Amino acid sequence: MFSFCADPATIDGFVWFTCYVTTGKHMAFYLSFGVVLVLLALAAPAALLFGFAGALACRSRLVVVRVLGQGYITMVRGIPDIAFFLFVPVALDQAFEFLRHKMLCGDMTGSVWRGNEFLVCDAAKLPLGSSPQWVHEFYGFMLALLAFAVVFGAFAGNTLRGAMRAVPEPQLQAAAAFGMTRRQVFWRVLLPQMWVYALPGLSNLWMILVKATPLLFLLGVEDVVYWARELGGSKTSAHSYPHDDWRLWYFLALLVFYLAITWFSERFFAKLMTRFSYGQATLGSLEVTR
Repeated sequence: MFSFCADPATIDGFVWFTCYVTTGKHMAFYLSFGVVLVLLALAAPAALLFGFAGALACRSRLVVVRVLGQGYITMVRGIPDIAFFLFVPVALDQAFEFLRHKMLCGDMTGSVWRGNEFLVCDAAKLPLGSSPQWVHEFYGFMLALLAFAVVFGAFAGNTLRGAMRAVPEPQLQAAAAFGMTRRQVFWRVLLPQMWVYALPGLSNLWMILVKATPLLFLLGVEDVVYWARELGGSKTSAHSYPHDDWRLWYFLALLVFYLAITWFSERFFAKLMTRFSYGQATLGSLEVTR
């Protein structure tokens, strides 16, 4: 990065360390922290959206919709997370490529599944082989994001469903007796009070989501764990910046990073609980008014 870093063999001490931490790979390492934060910022609302859909489906009057909602929540929660994280990106990738193969290469005969291989025409591949590297990385990230949303959406749906059931039924009946429609009861009575019961479970789910971000490494995304292992490993004289095994220090940096996220998250959810508990007939509201 700096002009004096052109020949690493001629520098040492603090200058050597300055050049070492500003290499291209280290810049990718620093960028990977942003990748984790972006994943959390997008996966949390996406999972909440999936959770709301699942919880509302479980409350539906239609048997088919109710069974689908219960099946989604029960099935995903019952499958090991790592198995689902590995299954969703592969399944979605093959589904997208299969549809593109049928639309763009319909004149080709034969099955795309040939033994243990999945073969589609070049035009159907996602991303295309001629696409730049950032397109491949973005595509992999979006598949990983969808996997996180589907998995944690099932847990969020179960939490929201329980919170909806925790709202006193007489309040809903009183709202209906005052002439409110089913939709008005949901938006004006059930939903505002539901958050008090849902936030403890959702805060725990957020912490689990934070701890699950290293699974990006298993999904082929170059995240903080990948770069910490790559940069911290022992380097010989064949490398520009040879050094001993420094993985301890790199993973210590990850420890501080995740503890910082945890610290800020706890205070954020505490403020949310105070906000949603105010004026509600719950134990949390009593603590706020004291």
